[in-house]
Amino acid sequence: MTVTTDSQVSGVHLDNVAVVLNRPRYPENIGAAARAACNMGIRRLVVVAPEKCDLKRVLTLATHAAADVVEQMHYHENLREALAPYGYIIGTTARLGGQRQRVLWPEQIAQQLIPISRHNQVALLFGPEDRGLTNEELRLCHQLVTIPTDRFSSLNLAQAVVVLCYELHKAGRRIPQPAKPRLATRIELDGMYDQIRDILVRINYIQPENPEYWMNRLRDFGTRLEFQAGEVSILRGICRQINWYAGKCHHDGVHGNPPPQSHAERDT
Repeated sequence: MTVTTDSQVSGVHLDNVAVVLNRPRYPENIGAAARAACNMGIRRLVVVAPEKCDLKRVLTLATHAAADVVEQMHYHENLREALAPYGYIIGTTARLGGQRQRVLWPEQIAQQLIPISRHNQVALLFGPEDRGLTNEELRLCHQLVTIPTDRFSSLNLAQAVVVLCYELHKAGRRIPQPAKPRLATRIELDGMYDQIRDILVRINYIQPENPEYWMNRLRDFGTRLEFQAGEVSILRGICRQINWYAGKCHHDGVHGNPPPQSHAERDT
């Protein structure tokens, strides 16, 4: 008999997964998505800036089975605010190409989440029914997922939710995998990138007129690395030290003091 220890995970930790609906247009779709998530063991629903949120119409499609999911769902007016607590964010897209190159299928993303979901809060992010997530919104995601279809790529919102949640529900019950440490949350990552941007502008590595052009490339690079919370803390500490050192060098230069010696210079 194989015993699964705390360092091994046999499936996706569904208690750490939330369905996030960004700007849904119809309350019936919110209710149907709540029911779909509930059917697959995911009971956390987040709704961001809904166009309409008539609870009576939401509950009609949610039915009594998912009524508690609807009652406990969280509302936000801002997507960044809604995603701030999550260490790993998966964005859904039907359109491919352009900036949407690194895209997995639902069963692939489910396997990837087996070790991640043990110690990290995971968000499954869905866009509005008519146009999906924008490129800017997808930049907040660690990974993109698409549901392969035949000729017509667009799915109903609740259909997309149930397909993705189903794959998470059934994933990885046979092969235990090591759990991953806690990843940095969206708010921790944004704080780090803001700090890096300010440092790079200060040392004249990037121009202050359009820093986001270069920073978007850095964010894409960082997303592939899947920064852990401790790693973000180290990088922010390095940024603080660079900022202090630059200020000290400027102060010493103004007052005519020689620059501090490096370890190599002191040893010669």
